[in-house]
Amino acid sequence: MSKETTSFVYVTYIRSTPQKVFEAITKPDIARRYWGHENVSDWNPGSKWEHVRANDERTVQLVGKVVEVSPPARLVITWANASQAADPSAYSRVTFEIEEYEDMVRLTVTHDELEAGSGMANGIRKGWPVVLASMKSLLETGQGLDVFAKPKSA
Repeated sequence: MSKETTSFVYVTYIRSTPQKVFEAITKPDIARRYWGHENVSDWNPGSKWEHVRANDERTVQLVGKVVEVSPPARLVITWANASQAADPSAYSRVTFEIEEYEDMVRLTVTHDELEAGSGMANGIRKGWPVVLASMKSLLETGQGLDVFAKPKSA
């Protein structure tokens, strides 16, 4: 019996260029500034990628493989917690589609093949909006957001 899956789609518009958005995703020194992590890979199809915490410990949080690369328009990767890297059923897929939209970029992030109700699916719903808002802020203003911020208690 196969597991029930869910997906998450997020669309945002960024006053930038497709090349700069693509580089924000794939260049560790840029991702660190808005995500607090570095995406590390040679970005060739079939290569591994790692999501490394940009602190002194440099722990690998997420892992996956590069499925498709078409700079600066499209990137597809698989995605799993590093602790579940050996379990093929733990992987989901992330597709970044980057389109010119007049003087902006429309970025569509589709995270699919997620196990419905899983901790990963719940984390994705909370994580992607703040990460992508931070990327937008960095590219438009030069400063990312605090993606580790917590809601203020009432």
